[in-house]
Amino acid sequence: MNLRFIIYDVYANIKQWLRNRSSVFWSLLFPVLLILIFGSIFSGSNNITYTFALQDLDDSSYSHLFIGILENISVIDIKYVDKDENITSYMLDNDLPVAIVIPKGFGEELRDIILNPVSSTNISFYYDPARHETVDVIRTILQNTLYEINMQLTGGRKIIGLNEKITAGENFSYIDFFLPGMIGFTIMTSSIYGSIERNTKYRKDGILRKLLTTPVSKTEWILAKMLFMLFLSFLSTIIILIVGLIVFDIHVHLDIFTVILVISTSFLFSGIGMIIARFVKEEETADMAGGAITFPMMFLAGTFFPLEIMPDFLQMFAKILPLYYVNEGFRNAMIYMDIDKTLYFTGFVVLFAVIFFIMGVVLINWREE
Repeated sequence: MNLRFIIYDVYANIKQWLRNRSSVFWSLLFPVLLILIFGSIFSGSNNITYTFALQDLDDSSYSHLFIGILENISVIDIKYVDKDENITSYMLDNDLPVAIVIPKGFGEELRDIILNPVSSTNISFYYDPARHETVDVIRTILQNTLYEINMQLTGGRKIIGLNEKITAGENFSYIDFFLPGMIGFTIMTSSIYGSIERNTKYRKDGILRKLLTTPVSKTEWILAKMLFMLFLSFLSTIIILIVGLIVFDIHVHLDIFTVILVISTSFLFSGIGMIIARFVKEEETADMAGGAITFPMMFLAGTFFPLEIMPDFLQMFAKILPLYYVNEGFRNAMIYMDIDKTLYFTGFVVLFAVIFFIMGVVLINWREE
């Protein structure tokens, strides 16, 4: 074994790496971003508050007992709903993952049940399966609370349970809710990385300078590249849907808004990729530059982690990220079929796409070395 050669080669590679300031910058920034993102998400886990709606249709001493115990739990925040409100509409309007309804006659039933040991009653538990992590935590809290009440009233015999109801209107599985986020995430990564890689290579090979001698304008050139990325976006979306349908038997709704979102998302992230490519000179640093943009959005925009598990400042930050509006647009179009929210989030995605397309046209400079 030639140790002298090995040591020299390692030294030469380190020296070459240090000469490339972009590589040094992105190599150091990437792990910093990872620790900051995950550290911020999970370091504040002890201060997380879980919010849900509560509607008391009974207004009895027993319902007040249940509510009183819940109010003493520090990690939950209760939003009280008037008796005449539609609970599922309230959940959707206020973006809540869970709602509890204490039915009318709850107190009278409990008094009879205490005397009749074979009976039991239920509290309605409405939940959004798309946010199963938050739902599971709230469900556990409620089950423990009901256990405490059962202990107080009967010494442990279960007389109060949860009657669970899905709020989306159909019996969706978690993959149905996860799939729209995967579509948005896949389009984002392929569009950003593809645009950065192509533009960086074209600049390095001098192709951009040569385009100055042709009648092709920057707008036409960028639009052509974005249309190619759009083709890949539709292709990946179709593949995800087909695999989901065959393997997981997904249940999603496809309409014109889904098509608009795919087009806008592809143009949006292709534009961001072209803007990044304007400031990345070497192909070697292109992937790290793309990762510096995609990783924060991937983990903070609600693709894998629900916003509820994050500290408040991260939830606010997530709502300025384009991928957040993409994910929510796809979910409302494909799962909730909420036309108002679909229009709201789609409007933001279209606006972002227009802005970044214009910025890409303005910033790309064909006269670079």
